[in-house]
Parts: sequence; C-alpha cells; structure tokens
Amino acid sequence: MVLFKVLSGVVLASSGALMTVAGLSGIAKYQQRKHQEVTEAGRRENKKHVTALERQKERAEPAMLPSRAAQLLTLHSTKEFDVLVVGGGATGSGCALDAVTRGLKTALVEKNDFSSGTSSRSTKLIHGGVRYLQKAFMNFDIEQYYMVKEALHERSNLLMIAPHLSSALPIMLPVYKWWQLPYYWIGIKMYDLIAGSQCLRSSYLLSKARALELFPMLNRDKLVGAIVYYDGQHNDARMNLAIVLSAARYGAAVANHTEVLRLLKQHDPKTNVERVRGAHCRDNLTGEEFDILSKCVINATGPFTDSLRKMDDPKMKNICQPSAGVHVIMPGYYSPDNMGLLDPATSDGRVIFFLPWERMTVAGTTDTPTEVTDHPSPREEDIQFIINEVRNYLSPDVEVRRGDVLAAWSGIRPLVTDPDSKDTQSICRNHLVSVSKSGLVTIAGGKWTTYRSMAEETIDRAVAEHKLLVTGPCCTVGLLLDGADDWTPTLHIRLTQDYGLEPEVAKHLASTYGDKAISIAKMSKVTGKRWPIVGKRLVSEFPYIESEARYAVQEYACTAIDVLARRTRLAFLHVQAADEALPRIVDILAQELGWNSKRKKTELDAAREFLFHEMGYRARSEQLNDSEINLSPADIDRCKKRFLKFDQDNKGFITTLDVQRVLESTGDGIDEDSLHEILSEVDLNKNGQVELNEFLKLMSAIKMGSVSGSRFATLMKIAEQSTSDSARSTIPVGRSGGGV
Repeated sequence: MVLFKVLSGVVLASSGALMTVAGLSGIAKYQQRKHQEVTEAGRRENKKHVTALERQKERAEPAMLPSRAAQLLTLHSTKEFDVLVVGGGATGSGCALDAVTRGLKTALVEKNDFSSGTSSRSTKLIHGGVRYLQKAFMNFDIEQYYMVKEALHERSNLLMIAPHLSSALPIMLPVYKWWQLPYYWIGIKMYDLIAGSQCLRSSYLLSKARALELFPMLNRDKLVGAIVYYDGQHNDARMNLAIVLSAARYGAAVANHTEVLRLLKQHDPKTNVERVRGAHCRDNLTGEEFDILSKCVINATGPFTDSLRKMDDPKMKNICQPSAGVHVIMPGYYSPDNMGLLDPATSDGRVIFFLPWERMTVAGTTDTPTEVTDHPSPREEDIQFIINEVRNYLSPDVEVRRGDVLAAWSGIRPLVTDPDSKDTQSICRNHLVSVSKSGLVTIAGGKWTTYRSMAEETIDRAVAEHKLLVTGPCCTVGLLLDGADDWTPTLHIRLTQDYGLEPEVAKHLASTYGDKAISIAKMSKVTGKRWPIVGKRLVSEFPYIESEARYAVQEYACTAIDVLARRTRLAFLHVQAADEALPRIVDILAQELGWNSKRKKTELDAAREFLFHEMGYRARSEQLNDSEINLSPADIDRCKKRFLKFDQDNKGFITTLDVQRVLESTGDGIDEDSLHEILSEVDLNKNGQVELNEFLKLMSAIKMGSVSGSRFATLMKIAEQSTSDSARSTIPVGRSGGGV
C-alpha cells in the first residue's frame, strides 16, 4: 500500500492529469496511415516544433542519393559548413538530420561505417526503460522518472516515423511469487500511465495456464502468473541507416569510412581563445587527407567521446565510462513468434531480455566495465551467463545448449558517469550536452530510443553557442524517415504479385527498405525457375537476396562487412551462414565497385576476421578446440567405425574426396564448394583434412551440447545409414529363386 501511494504520488505530481489508456488502438494507427499528423497531445507538448506534415508540404520530392564519391567531393570543395558532426551512430545521424532540416549547411563523417558501433549492437528495443522506472520510484529519483517519460514520448514518435522498421512487441514478465504479482502489476501500470495517450497497448495480467499457452517454453514450476506489457522493437542498424540516408536526401554531406585525425583551430581575436573551426580528415579507403571547415563541430562519437574531447584539450577529464553489453542469437524456436520475455532479477541482479527478432531469438544483455575498442568481442563467460539465465526461465523439456548460440556480439554503451565511479549497473543512461572553451559541442550518453530528442537539444545548444542562422525550429517530430513515405502494411503483397518474389522475401524487403523495396525488386535477376520468378537468395534459410548486395552500394556500403552486418543483418543472425554468403557478396561488390582479385582477397580476409572476433565465431570455434574427448569406450568404438567407412585407405584423415566417394556410392551427391564448407566446420587446424581426433572432439562436443547442427556429423551418419540400408536391401540371386 505504501509503495502504491509513493508510485501514484510521484506520477501524478510530475505528470499532471494523465490520460487513461483505455480504448487506445495502439501502434496500428501509425502503421495504417501515411503522412499522419502529430497528435494534438503532441502539438501541445511540442509547440515549438514545426510538424512533419508542414515540412513535407514545403519540400519537393526526396532528392536522389548522391554517390559516396559525390559526397566526398562536396566535403572537399565546400568553403565552410555550418555544422560538422563527427560520428555516424544514431545520435550523430540524428544531429545531422535535425541540423539540415533547420536549413543549416551540414556535414557528417564516420571513421568506420554508419551504425558500425553501439547503434547496431543493441537489444533491438525502442523502450522507455522499465528498469529505470523501478529505480526512479525506489530511489525517489525524479531525474530518472523524467527520462522514462521522455523516452516513452520518443518511442511513440520513432514507431510513427519508421513504421516499416519498427513495431509494437508484447513482453511477458513471469511471476513466481504471489507477493510479486501486485508489486510488478503496479509498476507496469505506472509505465502505461506515464505514456498516457502514447501508450501502445494496455498491459494485462495472465493466469498460469494462459501464460503457458502464449509462451509454452516457459518453466511452469512455481509459476503463479505473468504480466504482459508493450514496448517497441526495431532493426537498429537499418533504423540508423534510415536516419543518415534521410539527412543525405535533405542535403547533408555524409561520408562513412572517413576519420577525423585532428581538430582545426583558429584564434578568435575577440575572446583571445583558440576556437574549433573544423577537422582534418582521412578517407580510410583511399588514404587521401583533407580539411573540412565548419562554424561548429559536434562530437557525437559514443564510446569514443573522450578521445575527440582530448583532441580539443588533452587535459580534459573523462566523462564516459564504457560498459559492455553482450547479446546472443539462438534459433527462433526458443521463443514464440510475437512474445518476448523479461527477467527483471537475474542471479546477480542484472536484467535479461529474451526476444523474438528477425525470425530468431535474441537474448541479453550483460553489463560489465570494459575498455573502448573499435572491435569489441563477446566473452565466453558472458555468453555462458546469458545461457544459464535463459535455462532458468525455460522449461526443463527445452534443452538450452551452448551449441545453439548462432551468433554473439558485444556493444559498448557510452554511460555518462563520474570518473571515479565503478558500478556501471547503477549508472543512469541519461545524456549530457556540453560545450568546451574552444566551442566543441559534445553530446554524450543517452540511449537509442531518445536519439532524436538528444539531437534536438544538441543542435539547440550549437545554434545558441555559435549564433548559427536557421530557417526555423526543430522539425523532426513526425518527420518520416527514408523508406516510410510510400510504405504500407500490404506492400509485400504488391512485391509478390508484381515481381514474383517469394512471400517471405517480399515481407523481408518491405520491412527492411520500406518503399525502396520496389527498387530492389526491379534490380533482382530472373531465377529461371517457375517460382520464385526473381530473387536468388544469398543463403537458403534466410530471405536476403543477391540484389540487396548490389543495392547496398547505393546506401554507401563500401566493404563486405558493411553488407554482412549493417545493410543486411546476416552476421548478427547466423555467423556460419554469413561466412557461407561472404564469397558471393564479395563477387557482387567487386562487380559494382571494380575490385581486382587482390582487393577481393583483402575483403574476404577482413570479413572473416570480423566474423571470427566480433560475431562469436571464435567463441564457437573454441568450444570445439578446447573440448576434451568425453566419450565412453563404446561411443569411441562406434565413432571409429563410422570414421573408417570414409577413411577406407586408413590414412588417418578424411578429405572431401572420401566423403564424395561414399555419397556417390549411395546415389547421393553434393557439390564440391558445399562439401568444402561442411568439412571446414570440423577442420580445426585448417589443413584441408579431418583427422580422427578432430572427429572425436566433434562428436564429444555434440554429446555435451556445446556444438549443435553439425552438417559434417549429420552427413556421415546419413551416409553410413544409407550404405547399411543398401546392404540390407540387396537380395541374393539364390534366395530369389535364381531369376529367369
């Protein structure tokens, strides 16, 4: 009762008369209507904003995207920009879009690829932060309460401006103690009430039976019920790309793989202070260096915030404490198609999400101090922590295996903190806008959901500090992002009917590119099959098609990693599938970008290094390499007999020729490239052969659950059974009566 009064008091005192959530139709409103006006409530809250509809009436049709070469030429030749944004993540891209739509001459540079850092490695949620709401009430922290309220407003806006990339997602909070039911229920209802008219859908209680019906994988032991609430979900890297492409279409000069080497300064005689007036940059693809002059430079580099600040003043103290968040991808059957799971209190107090995403299941996240690096890698202990927590919440009937981790990644969160603070779990992910003595504007901290409001505050500060002339106030509330203008929820049907794409591929294209999916369909080559008519897949089990790799060049993809990780999300979904698609992607990019054989090899090597270190391939490989042979004598004997069926010459190893010979003898066959891929999964020392010891390690790892879905083991088993069945089915002539 006391808690209820506290919660109610804080909400009512802070929010005024909140609207109820009854009768709201939810996010479907946003997805069914094109060019929708900002709600009246939004107008009252944001009187200073020009609405998106008014902005769209003013502008002409969206401009074609300039090529990267044209963008670099603009950066070279422009005498002076109003704003130079350093950093192409969500916040930096948001700053560029905000600035250019206010009429400012805007440039943006990113040393790697757009969204290559934290912005592509999130939990994929657009959320207000249930975790922060709890802390706000428990600690009477009004700042965190307002952060949640702001995030809920931004959640609503983001779902509206990019309906093709985002949607509402129900998330279940299972309850295993009766006293927790009213406690969590009150907290979640406060979440709804704070959202007010922007509540997606009202939360609700579930009985134990109903909870198990909706989430059959859930552990039923001691379960008393569940609470379901709604948040948003999106494709984070594609959302980031939509923001930066929107900025480019409005006229911003943007360039990825362009690094700031040092800040340019100019003496100001009025203040007798050195002022930041631009940056000396390098195109990391060609090595060419050049200067970009600008009245204002904005530091939006996320975890690298302090690095750029120290270019300005080496004596500056750090304001960011990096924290690593690890996520893993597991098969889609681990979760329902449209229901997530939240574990609010893990064994060590951290929060774990377990969510369906892109037909797979994403689980995370951890929260541990880390060092800033361009290439963060997931640690095995973090992967094991997530697996163990997932295991606690799922039914014992579901065997949660280490081998079912298909990809894993680590993202570095730029938490704003005191330099002496060490506890990242207690840090609020709010943001900070500061201006140095030399005029460098820094935006630090924050989270994905609030990127737009952070950008607005940053540009407001930049305009005031540098006296920039703008055509009007911020107009990004309700401003549709790239791909949203002519998107409809039924676009995928048109793609299937008009172009002969597979329905699954059509849905993927519509939900990834919005109205630009039609351009990709037009680029798709004829398959020569009855169905699908166009659209050859890069790998069979995912809906990514070859024309996406070609289209990626128009979206400023410059490397194979750009395509694998950000233009498509294949590297994040299945690291082995990404490795298999890599050669074809490199071939396509070579055609589009004119690469020679040397550059193709460089791209292959770099992409495989990326998959190995940053996408969890190393962790998977180590599971096999480091595993001991833990088989019974009978198991070892059986495995040796299976091995000898292929190693008929007693060489002590198996080659592709051995496997092909056995397959052909059974009437089966497989192409040589596929066979090499299959053997490479087991070939630990990469010598083109599978030794008996490697095979025994594989079989032991499969038995222990640290490896699953091994094509090599399955292939050998099927071939062995085929030869045995063939032998059994042969009828001797004598027994058949001698024939005729």
